[in-house]
Amino acid sequence: MLTTKKFKEMLDQGRTLKHAPEDEDALGPLKQLTGVWTNVPNLPGHGWNMIALPFIKDGSSLNYRLLLNQYNEKHQFGLVDKGVPNRGIDLNEPENKDQFVATLDYDQSITQIAAMDFPESGEAGPPNLPIHHEPGLFLHMTNLATTGFDIARLGAIPHGNSMLALGKARTIDGAPTIPQESGLPVGFKKLDNPYLAPYKHFHENLFKGVFDPTIPNDLLNKANQGVTIVKTTELMFDSTIDSGGISSIPFIKKQATATKMNATFWIQELADKDSKGDPILRLQYTQRVILNFFGIEWPHVSINTLQKVV
Repeated sequence: MLTTKKFKEMLDQGRTLKHAPEDEDALGPLKQLTGVWTNVPNLPGHGWNMIALPFIKDGSSLNYRLLLNQYNEKHQFGLVDKGVPNRGIDLNEPENKDQFVATLDYDQSITQIAAMDFPESGEAGPPNLPIHHEPGLFLHMTNLATTGFDIARLGAIPHGNSMLALGKARTIDGAPTIPQESGLPVGFKKLDNPYLAPYKHFHENLFKGVFDPTIPNDLLNKANQGVTIVKTTELMFDSTIDSGGISSIPFIKKQATATKMNATFWIQELADKDSKGDPILRLQYTQRVILNFFGIEWPHVSINTLQKVV
């Protein structure tokens, strides 16, 4: 950790802290993330969210509601450092074995366009309501990465959660294969169970005419139809890997605790060019957080397709 005293000593010795240029190779698979990604003006309304919440309504036998949101997002990545040192030593070899981490910070802000829940609560909220803010860090372990996991994500949200997820990166020629995962509570397979009435309602009455919470990733694949994707960098994160995990304040742990998270980001180079002749860049992601309440594991899924504008 760089304390104020150590920082002053570095300045006294004529040393300075430097930021790497945005094309720094040390960023590895995170290299193209630097900048601003948004839905507006090119991909408005491509963000979708689904979450089950504890809820009691008079006359209903259900004890939860399913809330769906359509949203626009701004996701900004900025360079922190190309080589944050983690000091270490190998007792079998006398020389130090330091790890160096290239780091991006990120700031994610989401504003809903529309929202609807079932059973209806009256609490879904109006358009233009800010519904999510998350600052955090993306890390690239440039050396000494354990078991092949060379990237990590740290994030925090104002509800009172923080998380660490580890993962791997890979490059794909062309478009990614996006899995079609179920949005149903874990262990539930069919919509004929009366307890799944909210999911059946939106399966039969698609939110905004397009979003089906039983197959949330479907709209990611549809967003790629008619788009020529030349190359994809895939970033996979999972909080259950190694030392990863989620921490929450006591109220959340008691009511609807977040137990694990996995997310995949796809950075895409398109065949289409921008005004400078460079490939247009898109960013797609799917994120699945498992919430546990009433002894059931509920997937909280968010997806989006954004374009890099800066």
